Amino acid sequence: MTIDRQRRTEGLIALALFTLTIPLANWLIGNAGTVCVPDGPCLVPVAPGIKAPSGVLMVGLALVLRDIVQRRLGPLAGLGAIAIGALISGLLAPPAIVLASTTAFLLSELADFTIYTPLQRRNFVAAVAASSVFGLVVDSFVFLWLAFGSLDFLTGQIIGKAWMVLLALPLMHLLRRRDERIGLAPA
Repeated sequence: MTIDRQRRTEGLIALALFTLTIPLANWLIGNAGTVCVPDGPCLVPVAPGIKAPSGVLMVGLALVLRDIVQRRLGPLAGLGAIAIGALISGLLAPPAIVLASTTAFLLSELADFTIYTPLQRRNFVAAVAASSVFGLVVDSFVFLWLAFGSLDFLTGQIIGKAWMVLLALPLMHLLRRRDERIGLAPA
């Protein structure tokens, strides 16, 4: 397999996984957790004494996967992934949270893109970390405010999403090292 074909294949796989995180996050929020709040989200523990809506885990992963899409397929593909993700979010979110889900997704992914793009050529792993943290804060604030009119779960949202980003960072380091070893440059 050529380097270009490998880059494209890995980018398409990342895009497919990215798009799957969106319906999964929306499903989790209404269906899976240790407790489901009436007229509210299902919650999972993210730290001792702190709970967050269960979809947070997928949102943290989505931010990292979008960065990989951009690394493999380029900035236009990254923006295209954001547009596709916002559409999927709008189509699949439960009616009560469709505006919150779509708006939070769009704004957080664009924030991630804005931070990641200038940093990624200098330090890929730091770019993923910085852009994801910024994006997850935007997503948490916008989603909670629009969906529930409350920031009660803000700390839990941020912690839950940060866990997924933290778990992904060692893999991003390995990906960068492998790319260097085989001569696979970012798109």
